[in-house]
Amino acid sequence: MDDIANDISSTIGRRIHAERVMRDWSLAELAERSGVSKAMLSTIERGMTSPTATLLVRIAAAFGMTLSTLIARAELQGGGLLREADQPAWRDPDTGYVRRHLSPASDMPLELVKVHLPAGARVSLPAASYAFIKQQIWLIAGRLEFTEGDVVHRLEPGDCLALGAPSDCTFHALEAGADYLVALVRG
Repeated sequence: MDDIANDISSTIGRRIHAERVMRDWSLAELAERSGVSKAMLSTIERGMTSPTATLLVRIAAAFGMTLSTLIARAELQGGGLLREADQPAWRDPDTGYVRRHLSPASDMPLELVKVHLPAGARVSLPAASYAFIKQQIWLIAGRLEFTEGDVVHRLEPGDCLALGAPSDCTFHALEAGADYLVALVRG
């Protein structure tokens, strides 16, 4: 693992540990609530592995938060301006999916996230990851096939999709990959 990935994994691991301790949960309790093994949680908390998007979504959902919120809490210090150089980016080691948190830390319920999904890559997220949010996806470049439950949406650049009720979802970047903005509203 390179130094940047190691630093991000350590930061995320410390945040997961802090969230667990604040709730007075044991590793076993977090494992039960998230469906992630105690051994994997321990490895993540110690920054010894770079967790996948799927694992982080399950952990965030156990805490009652979005993946964006978990990453933001790990990386952001607050303030009204978040410069591009300071926006935390996280790369999924399995798919190469890159998620950049654009929003400054604040009490606003709105979060903006820019995602790059490499050509051919698929990221599947469970309905639980959408339980606390409403979101829209705006495709910036490329082509994206987004499956929401049993419905398949094929997005072209400039298309904007408002997601419905929480359901299992899959993001699939077609031949050229996809860059898209996700606008999340908590609550």
